[in-house]
Amino acid sequence: MTTAGDGPWLDDAAGRLVRPFTVSNGRTEPTNALDLISQVRATGVAPLGYLGPEYAQAIDLCRGPLTVAEVAAHLRLPAAVTKVLLSDLVDCGALTTKPPAFHYNPTDRSLLEAVLDGLRRQL
Repeated sequence: MTTAGDGPWLDDAAGRLVRPFTVSNGRTEPTNALDLISQVRATGVAPLGYLGPEYAQAIDLCRGPLTVAEVAAHLRLPAAVTKVLLSDLVDCGALTTKPPAFHYNPTDRSLLEAVLDGLRRQL
């Protein structure tokens, strides 16, 4: 079992010991518009006060630009919780966000077919 200071509170047998929504104090809506492919990056500004271990991990992960989806995967948190967490860090100046470089439509048939083709090539 890991200790509280070792990262996300996980137990090998039980999984996450803290419910994901306790990280965001039960909030489900971020104050900034973020989607899964928005990029976030640390600014070097330290947040005032203690925010919690997941916030510190997110800042550490974002030393280089990462997408919201990548941060969620590294933190092992649902995307909705990660968006709130990252939005809090943007609000306090610890992170900056950049929208996707291109506009995409998640239901665009040609995009979905390209993703499917890429997946097939990987298998």
